[in-house]
Amino acid sequence: MLKKLTRNMLAGVATVGLAMSMGTAIDANAADGDKTKLRIQTHFSTETLSGQMAQEFIDDVSAMSNGEIEIEMFFASSVVKSAETFDAAATGILDCDMTGGAYQTGKNPAFQFAGDLTGGYQNPYQQYAWLLHGGGYDKLNELYNANNMEFIGWWIPGPESLSSTKSFKGVDDLKNWKFRSPPGVITLIFEKLGASPIVMDFNEIFTALETGIIDGADAANITNNVGLGLYDIATETNYPGFHSMPADHLACRKDVWEAMPDHHKAILKVGMQALGLKNSTINEVKNAQTAKELREKGIKLNTWSDEDLAVYRQAVQDSWVEFATTPESKELLQSHLDFLRELGAMQ
Repeated sequence: MLKKLTRNMLAGVATVGLAMSMGTAIDANAADGDKTKLRIQTHFSTETLSGQMAQEFIDDVSAMSNGEIEIEMFFASSVVKSAETFDAAATGILDCDMTGGAYQTGKNPAFQFAGDLTGGYQNPYQQYAWLLHGGGYDKLNELYNANNMEFIGWWIPGPESLSSTKSFKGVDDLKNWKFRSPPGVITLIFEKLGASPIVMDFNEIFTALETGIIDGADAANITNNVGLGLYDIATETNYPGFHSMPADHLACRKDVWEAMPDHHKAILKVGMQALGLKNSTINEVKNAQTAKELREKGIKLNTWSDEDLAVYRQAVQDSWVEFATTPESKELLQSHLDFLRELGAMQ
């Protein structure tokens, strides 16, 4: 919010007194500088690599704005549950949401395609290319603005790995496999393959694994899974990841965004683009290191066969069509598919 000059400050500036005596209007807000204060929640804890990257984003934004943008970050969904963050921001409990669009599929299945194409893109850079060069910003904000939010940017850790307390070598091991799943199309895909997805909050995964409520989890990539403590219980995983590559977002309430000066908007948008690049590249490095460490600890890292991956991808494409039930979801899905075909990554 913009500050007003106090009486003492006015008294201390001779030119102001002169201007006032001449009846000239003074822009007090500009004289004191602009301030933007944001309350943001992320589902990542400070112990995870992504949580540490979120803190780096805060530091970068503060430095670039010369302290004009102040961010109070609530880590590990400490205010509301992860899936409730978007609504908490849209209704004023928070200002911004730093979780992911796919949590909001209950509002509109289009949010699935605003957060995770579930195996459509092969790497984060293809997905960023759609955002930056395929009309992604405009497409996403058609959806976000209709829900009183402004989409600002993505940060994509890369393909995720599933963790399991049971054998996890291929599609056959999915039969009756109970696992934590985020909401959205991923539940439909795995149900088609015989698994039993259970939607639960990020913070409930460890206890559910520990108590045997679930056999495994769709949580994050192997590095963030380590930060969550999942491999203290789960003995198998898949690497490299293939099933999902969620794009975490920064989205702020529309009136909060519109009240910001243009240079603050630019700082946040460019800051997210910088976070995206740093996050994807550091996760690529860390995942390779983590894979080596997990093998040394006796965790089985399974690489699924081409045949199993083909079965999975067929279930994915069938589920996309089945899940896209609204005009917005069909349009957003088609935008992704058209772009992938332009890249030659899909027929």
